[in-house]
Amino acid sequence: MTTPMVLSSQLAVNPLDAHSLLAAFGVLGVGAVMFAETGLLIGFFLPGDSLLFTAGLLCTGAGQHGVRLSLGPLLAAAAFGALAGAQCGYLIGRRAGGALLARSRSARLHEGAKRAEELLTRYGHAKAVVLARFVPVVRTVLNPLAGALGVPVRVFTVWQVVGGLVWSVGLSLAGYALGSSIPGVDRYLLPLVALIVVVSLIPLAAELYRSRRQAKANGQAKAEEARG
Repeated sequence: MTTPMVLSSQLAVNPLDAHSLLAAFGVLGVGAVMFAETGLLIGFFLPGDSLLFTAGLLCTGAGQHGVRLSLGPLLAAAAFGALAGAQCGYLIGRRAGGALLARSRSARLHEGAKRAEELLTRYGHAKAVVLARFVPVVRTVLNPLAGALGVPVRVFTVWQVVGGLVWSVGLSLAGYALGSSIPGVDRYLLPLVALIVVVSLIPLAAELYRSRRQAKANGQAKAEEARG
């Protein structure tokens, strides 16, 4: 017979802990979190990167408490949630403009919005939509911001699908590949998740470095022209 204490511990879910979410909701939880994090401004705090990687890892049977997921349903749920969420966020942005963001008192959310707008301005619509997928918080606010700023729906849809698939399927498969090749890798889950987050930021860092070098080169060229 299940005691009330045991039952309450089973029902307790920590939304910030990937393993807790997966143990409680399985692949359906993955889809719901992907949708909330990429489509609803209230989902900016959710652990998207770590959830995808951990879910892929658990498809190999690694992990504690006997939690095991199936790879096919996981990939489908992750991709659907990420793509549907981004499109929903874009439509909310087109209809509500910046009103929802303006009402938020979260400093983290406003900082993410600032970075998202910088991405759109600096890299153009297509590249910014793809890069934003790999930056926590930014991937939450860029979608409604793109709608509010009038990014063409066709451009947004094509590139959010590209970025969404690379991000959701790629991180899930990375966890699956690592869990399949290294026995007992789940013991090092926390540092691995941190590493995945860092690696996911490499495309953005490389793009920032390239653009700054280009801006510096352009500045030097203009200075030389002025001296000449």
